[in-house]
Amino acid sequence: MRRLNAAVDRFAYRHPHFGIPNLMKILVAAMAVVFLLDLFSDGYATYMLYFSPQLILQGELWRLVTWMFLPTSGSIFWIFISLSFYYFIGTSIEESWGTAKFTLFYLACVVLMVVFGMISSLWNPFPVVHSGMLNRVLFLAFATLYPDALIRVYMILPIKAKWLAALYVVLTIYDLLRSGLWGALFTLPPLLAVWLVYLVFFWDRIADLLREFGFAVRHQNSHQTIQFKSAVKKQRKEARQQGYRHKCEVCGRTDADYPDLQFRYCSKCANYHCFCEDHIFNHTHFTE
Repeated sequence: MRRLNAAVDRFAYRHPHFGIPNLMKILVAAMAVVFLLDLFSDGYATYMLYFSPQLILQGELWRLVTWMFLPTSGSIFWIFISLSFYYFIGTSIEESWGTAKFTLFYLACVVLMVVFGMISSLWNPFPVVHSGMLNRVLFLAFATLYPDALIRVYMILPIKAKWLAALYVVLTIYDLLRSGLWGALFTLPPLLAVWLVYLVFFWDRIADLLREFGFAVRHQNSHQTIQFKSAVKKQRKEARQQGYRHKCEVCGRTDADYPDLQFRYCSKCANYHCFCEDHIFNHTHFTE
């Protein structure tokens, strides 16, 4: 997972022009159009666009993509609220990651959901492949990037995003356990697809969280890791005395001046040095 996570970051850094700018604006607009078409066609638009392995194998290949554009709400009020909300979290993620990484995240979810959906059609004629799962994993990503962001449930009750995300995970696992093995075979494949993508993109944060709760990570007791942690701890202690936690060795930017900037420590440099997201893969390694 760690190698895949690093590969994603390298790809996004080396291909800054990859992806679709304002992707969520396009997706939200498409969902709004499909919703309006459904209103005037008695749901015929959804009927022509939903995911169906049988119809795809019969030549209706557009269904491999068009299921992403199906709205998840049936009323005008709630479709406006949901589309506005998911536009907000999608654009927030894109601002944090950049267009390349956000597009890669969304595309990876779509591709794996289609693959797992086609496989599950061997025992389930109606795989659970719809835009709702994409929206929920987007919220999971948003809550990981902005855990303390306040979300107003029903536009009234303010709750931090991290607690809503935790509730979503707990309820999803509970539903899977309650449905039993046969029920899980119907709903698990597409869910597993988006959660695998989430694990890859957020592996560093998840590993840190596991360590905080005392879970052992396989490599954490190695000599290299112990040495790395010791060096990082020492540098962070020195940095805090200067009023910041992280400082890039190349550009000199700190997390105090740029709180949204991500910093990492290079394990290939002697004594381990800190770099910002713009220079972690683009610097000369320290040898002494």
